[in-house]
Amino acid sequence: MQNTTGLSVRPITRQTALPMIVEKHYMHRVPPISRAFGLFADEDMIGVVTYGVSASTTLRKGVCGVDQASNVYELTRLWTEDFAPHNAESFLIANTVKQLDKEIIVTFAEISAGHVGTIYQAANFMYCGLSSKFRDPKVKGLEHQHHTTYAYGLNMQQLRDKYGAENVYYADRPRKHRYVLINAKKKRRKDLIKLIKYEVLPYPKKENINANNTQRRAVK
Repeated sequence: MQNTTGLSVRPITRQTALPMIVEKHYMHRVPPISRAFGLFADEDMIGVVTYGVSASTTLRKGVCGVDQASNVYELTRLWTEDFAPHNAESFLIANTVKQLDKEIIVTFAEISAGHVGTIYQAANFMYCGLSSKFRDPKVKGLEHQHHTTYAYGLNMQQLRDKYGAENVYYADRPRKHRYVLINAKKKRRKDLIKLIKYEVLPYPKKENINANNTQRRAVK
């Protein structure tokens, strides 16, 4: 399949999206999902993108400030089949952001997985440097889960009381490439861009032009 002719994008339920992204996306983890969309070739779903409200208030407030914190979605997962056309991911993003009810979209490319965010560059996201340095609380045996799953609303002492002091520790969070898209037009778009708290920088480039296909197909 060489182009997006014949492809369509449709809203799907969270229940429909979950098996696809948990099974086929390299993170194999359930993300926040408020809106989900499928990429279809006829009736076959060959891609999924999900958007959600991040559990991190720091993330929501950090893009355009406190007043716009409730206007932020995170693009939480993006996946397409290996045989989908090379521009399928950007096609999927372009045809879903216009259906969202929020104007600020933030997403991240996993450096630890070898990603620089090429798909987000093709979709006209702005590059806003690396995510901040953080140390996350971890619980032995639950490292496969996001820390907000087991630590939300708990301080470190409460975590120790719940799971045992010997099982709780801090770990450095891997930094990621950060991208922001303003989902608005004309003056509104310009006004929101002025509120962005991060410096907009030139796009990073892949050092290895022979990056494997897994990097392209599971980019979030």
